[in-house]
Amino acid sequence: MDDSLQQMQRAVDEYIGQFKTGYFSPLAQMARMTEEVGELAREINHYYGEKPKKADEKVRSVEEELGDVFFVTLIMANSLGIDLTEAFQQNMKKFYARDKYRFARKDGKTHD
Repeated sequence: MDDSLQQMQRAVDEYIGQFKTGYFSPLAQMARMTEEVGELAREINHYYGEKPKKADEKVRSVEEELGDVFFVTLIMANSLGIDLTEAFQQNMKKFYARDKYRFARKDGKTHD
């Protein structure tokens, strides 16, 4: 499978397209995104924080939960007509310009 963002968005669209309900409303998707981010936060806390899992809690991985967040991101982008490749490229331009010298650089540069 091609792993470009565009192909991923098409694959998700094909998956959602097989169901009568189709895409949920943006608000319902935001609620699901919040839920998935919460589950990711919980896993991060279990693996890297001070809160160990309870003995009866289901074993999940950070990778699985991050994948769920990514899947919901693809769903939301599709339903809103957002090309994530374009969004990514625009964000990278923004970060390269805005944050070029925000953090200590390995090359030692502090300005142009």
